[in-house]
Amino acid sequence: MVQERTVPVFHAADASITKEEGALLYEDMVLGRFFEDKCAEMYYRGKMFGFVHLYNGQEAVSTGVLKAMRPGEDYVCSTYRDHVHALSVGVPARHVMAELFGKQTGCSKGRGGSMHLFSAERRLLGGYAFIGEGIPVATGAAFQSKYRREVMGDEQADQVTAAFFGDGTTNNGQFFECLNMAALWKLPILFVVENNKWAIGMAHERSTAQPEIYRKASVFGMAGVEVDGMDVLAVRTVAQEAIARARAGEGPTLIECLTYRFRGHSLADPDELRSKAEKELWFARDPIKKFSAYLIEQNLAMPEDLNAIDQKIQAIVDDAVQFALDSPEPSSNELYRYVFAED
Repeated sequence: MVQERTVPVFHAADASITKEEGALLYEDMVLGRFFEDKCAEMYYRGKMFGFVHLYNGQEAVSTGVLKAMRPGEDYVCSTYRDHVHALSVGVPARHVMAELFGKQTGCSKGRGGSMHLFSAERRLLGGYAFIGEGIPVATGAAFQSKYRREVMGDEQADQVTAAFFGDGTTNNGQFFECLNMAALWKLPILFVVENNKWAIGMAHERSTAQPEIYRKASVFGMAGVEVDGMDVLAVRTVAQEAIARARAGEGPTLIECLTYRFRGHSLADPDELRSKAEKELWFARDPIKKFSAYLIEQNLAMPEDLNAIDQKIQAIVDDAVQFALDSPEPSSNELYRYVFAED
């Protein structure tokens, strides 16, 4: 069994949220969970094809970071596990589901599929099938924000970029090269490591000489922080601090979120390498159950309020499936469209 690392303790008294904020965070996490559960159902029913990597268990990371950013203004780069990131930045569930079905109404016009979600409107700069691909893109997005503000004099160019990637990616060259550039130029970027302990079938502790990823930031004189990735309020607090630093021109932050995926690497993975004891240990720390209990204990929501949100989200997900089923396939007449940029 993979050894569990001790994570920082985050006390409820440290958080300060309103009922409205609590409902927003809960709703976003539930949307991610219900959407992914429906994806699994549709995949096994033959409605989706190719590789599909689900996000179950990691919802507190997406919600905690992205709901602390400015929707439609700040930039985001994802990975092949990108569905929930897309939902958190505001891409409609209909358009995400339609993309997974390969339909013309999908957010990538049916050309991208599960691993290549994109939205110019929501400034989602893509999901990427190969690990580490999104990090240089995110670094470039952060550089252009800084350049427009400091060189071109655009005072409105204070956007922050978030780059998401997994623990396995932190052994790749792009990771180190981009951290170096971001620190050197004090770019407004968050490098968010979703450390779910496994890189496909390779346990994290077996593949790196320094398993505490956040410590790698110190090599570049960069702020590095470790956070309980199963606690949405802890992630949100860390993200808010890092975003404020970035917007103030104080440079990047490496955020290591200790989390866990509740399903196999992909829906084609029988998930036989992880022990039952390890999985049960992390299932008991379900971020949604943890947060719902917190909301009730702090009198920020009643059980019936959360049940109403669950029903609302289930209706949204069911509607997304029907929309995808009813949507047209991409036309063969547009086979070569979007290959090159259009005027």
